[in-house]
Amino acid sequence: MATTEATRAGEFLLSEANGTRSRASITVTGGAYPAGQVLGIVTASGSYAAYDDTAEDGTEVAAGVLYDAVDASTADATGVAIVRDAEVKGALLTDNDAAGTADLAAAGIIVR
Repeated sequence: MATTEATRAGEFLLSEANGTRSRASITVTGGAYPAGQVLGIVTASGSYAAYDDTAEDGTEVAAGVLYDAVDASTADATGVAIVRDAEVKGALLTDNDAAGTADLAAAGIIVR
């Protein structure tokens, strides 16, 4: 029987800035997300949630990529996101599209 392993923490990263410049500690809300989840910022709270190009709450703009899995399905949780100065593997991102790729590029995150 074949099994599929989830994306590991940071597996989607090709390169990032020195030290922790590319990373930020964030508050995650609204679900259980895997490493590599593309995130937007909920305007009302400043928390991060899954990017959704059709949303109208701020998450329609991709603002980062979740570094490791976070379960915020029952309560907000703390996580780490790549928010600037990085290159990432597009095939390992969750919920990304062309608009998200453009948003991430504007933030300095290049999808390869």
